[in-house]
Amino acid sequence: MATQVLAMWQKFRTLPGGTRAFSYAFTRRAPYFRSVRPRFVQVSPNYAALVLPKRRAVQNHIGTVHAIAVCNGLEAAMGALAEATVPAGKRWLPKGMDVAYLAKSTSDLTCSAETDPADWTAGPDVPVRVRATRADGTVVVEGTIHLWVTDRK
Repeated sequence: MATQVLAMWQKFRTLPGGTRAFSYAFTRRAPYFRSVRPRFVQVSPNYAALVLPKRRAVQNHIGTVHAIAVCNGLEAAMGALAEATVPAGKRWLPKGMDVAYLAKSTSDLTCSAETDPADWTAGPDVPVRVRATRADGTVVVEGTIHLWVTDRK
């Protein structure tokens, strides 16, 4: 059974402008993510990706995408993955993020999140691998967002 977010992605992505409409709807549900204007390119169980556009509002004093804006994009990708993957009867909460800044964020970034299917049944802790990549393929941020998955009340 598809979750609400996954069903919405599957419906919207086939329509003209559908991925933008999905991205807008996603940020209406989680308004903090609106600040980075994510454009989702893939949402599926165990994987999600979005483009975080490099624009003035997310730049730092040296003209690169601010580290916290990158983390915001990574968390949005993780949230879409978690919503598309969480088993029925379960809920998730982020409990920590470990990231390494590896290179300057000098272009639009692709933020992705990935899990292994077995992670969701192994216990309450689910590690989500996250990565932000520049347009030239250089990984600029890499890390793990740790989720706590419990029974829904």
